[in-house]
Amino acid sequence: MTRDPSEDSQQSETLLGASVPTPRRQILRLATAGSVDDGKSTLIGRILHDTGSLPTDHLEGVTSDDGDVDLAALSDGLRAEREQGITIDVAYRFFSSPTRSYVLADTPGHERYTRNTFTGASNAHVAVLLVDARKGLLRQTRRHARIATLVGVPHIVAAVNKIDLVDFSADRFAELVADLNELATNVGAAEITAIPVAAKLGDNVVNKSENTPWYTGPTLLEYLEGIELHAPNPIARELRLPIQWVSRPGPDGKRSYTGRVAAGTLDVGDPVLVLPSGSRTTVTALDTLDPTRPTAVAPLSVSVQLADDIDVGRGDVIVSGADDAHLPVAARELSATVCWLSETPLHAGDRVALKQGASTVRATVQALERKLDPETLLEQVGPSELALNDIGTLTLRTSSVVVADPYASNRDTGAFILIDEASNDTVGAGTILEPREVIPGKATRNDIKWHPSALSRNERWTKIGQRGATVWLTGLPASGKSTVAVALERELVNRARVAYLVDGDNIRHGISDDLGFSPGDRAENIRRVGHLARLFADAGVIAIASMVSPLRSDREIARELHDAADLDFIEVHVSTPVGECERRDPKGLYERARRGELKGLTGVDAPYEKPENPDLRFDTTGADIAELAGRVVDELVRRGVLAE
Repeated sequence: MTRDPSEDSQQSETLLGASVPTPRRQILRLATAGSVDDGKSTLIGRILHDTGSLPTDHLEGVTSDDGDVDLAALSDGLRAEREQGITIDVAYRFFSSPTRSYVLADTPGHERYTRNTFTGASNAHVAVLLVDARKGLLRQTRRHARIATLVGVPHIVAAVNKIDLVDFSADRFAELVADLNELATNVGAAEITAIPVAAKLGDNVVNKSENTPWYTGPTLLEYLEGIELHAPNPIARELRLPIQWVSRPGPDGKRSYTGRVAAGTLDVGDPVLVLPSGSRTTVTALDTLDPTRPTAVAPLSVSVQLADDIDVGRGDVIVSGADDAHLPVAARELSATVCWLSETPLHAGDRVALKQGASTVRATVQALERKLDPETLLEQVGPSELALNDIGTLTLRTSSVVVADPYASNRDTGAFILIDEASNDTVGAGTILEPREVIPGKATRNDIKWHPSALSRNERWTKIGQRGATVWLTGLPASGKSTVAVALERELVNRARVAYLVDGDNIRHGISDDLGFSPGDRAENIRRVGHLARLFADAGVIAIASMVSPLRSDREIARELHDAADLDFIEVHVSTPVGECERRDPKGLYERARRGELKGLTGVDAPYEKPENPDLRFDTTGADIAELAGRVVDELVRRGVLAE
């Protein structure tokens, strides 16, 4: 378990054998951004130099024989950067003052590397924008200011650099302050503080300048020193603890669950809720790695033990179980802002992996809503694609639940990255605008309408001489569902009836090829099969679905779809005992599950909820399969789907 460097830390020094505590030092994270040649690298070099944060050998390496220090070279650490004279990647620098430590993300200035600015600013407390006093606000200045607001940077300061090259002009500085105030309004920032600096000479960077008597504000370092840091939502009901690691049981048989608190507080004895499963329990032990801290607060890394032996895994989120708890959304649909990082453009309909914290799910781009114009800061509605470095808003539909908050309320549970599943490359970085819970089969759409066929159902069925219906066979793996389904399909076709077997494996080759086998993916697969079977039945086909479909709620969704359309839905429980299923085991699934090679197999380590009132129930152990298929045919006749 690691401790996040942005935590307050209690340090101690040994003096004559005694441990003397020193004051806790807060760590402030800042990101610098500016256009090429605005002097960003020189400014960073000046800060490092004037705060005494440079190793002696590093300083000697950039000092000429005449004693002149190349300040820009102090921060441009990559050889390619020195050769090109630009910053091309995010680099992290560290410096400190007597009261505070700093982590500085040096982000690129060139437009081609705007994506790095997005990622570099994503966890910053302060964004430092470089503005050349001669050139004023440029395209990149506007873009970087907008990125800072999009990723929720709470403080933005503009270092109006090279003020010496405009003769330390108060009038020129006032013009730029007016432009920055207008920019703040346009990008939705509370304010953008402006400070006149000459990075090369050191004016108003760390030390006050005598060349700007008209400026009475703080130096850049004084501004940074004055920023107050607070733990995010430091109240118990706002708790967010994403689990990153689950330990093996200790000598006491208890597991420990480890993660970094993203919001709220946590104490021993607190009731908690584990999402997305919904299991409730109580905290029995808490380790914050600091004996002086009995209460965990963000952003501490902690390890907890729970009163009950419940299923908690990597990617789950522990939240408050109090009655007044503010809970995140168990989302299946996300409205989000995304910075696209790939050379291959993003289009509506594309599929990607979405990684949020320790959880990864599949996602489909439902729609591209808007794209930001970096020049005008206006948004283009309905873009055809997002290209490299584009920033836009879109709607994502996930294959399983994402426990999420809006990014504006939590920068940990409201952020994600997008990954190309083929190459495993990170192709996008995003912030959640609105997470939405979508119950499969229950969602309503106001923007689209159901279009009935020009043929009435009765007319269609009369002409083809057949009624439609769905037969849904559910049961454990290897229970004999598919065997009965095949026999039923053949019997119906032999009777000159149109029937079609909707096989689960075939569905996963096409309609559900984007889904895995997590609980959320399996539920979505069943939802899709339910809709497909409904369409078959409406067309007059007898659809035969052979699906494990272990949860009653998922099967009920399929039934409700048919009930709403006034279509017959026959649920058949193939109730073959698990021992017989395991003896058959045609795919070797049970054997692999028993060896621990296959997780989540229904009947072994995943539950199967038996139908309470199925239309038919039978056991295939030693049974005559043709007879069982005949029982289903008899039920179709009894309902009037088939003539006797």
